[in-house]
Amino acid sequence: MSTPTAEAAGSLAGSKGDVHYPVYFPPGTKGNCGKAYNAYIAAGGHSAYASTPIARMTEFFICGVSLNTKSQQAAEDLAMRNCLGGLKRYKFQTSGACSIAASK
Repeated sequence: MSTPTAEAAGSLAGSKGDVHYPVYFPPGTKGNCGKAYNAYIAAGGHSAYASTPIARMTEFFICGVSLNTKSQQAAEDLAMRNCLGGLKRYKFQTSGACSIAASK
């Protein structure tokens, strides 16, 4: 009988995980959200990416990421807190509230 290990389970690196809605960055997008999403994809442990909706009529969107946490739920909670913190810090008009775009 063998015991499951992280090695046996495999890495989550390169996985989009559970996608709640597609992540899209319009051409010319500035800021760190694209880098944060790429870091989420590359992360080997439980991670999450949260964002406000990206809409044509809205110039700004806010994101939050959590990488390599102890569980998927913990990653989602932290990514949401990071996104909500961005909404408080940057007083931009966004097209909606923060929500989890993807988690693993």
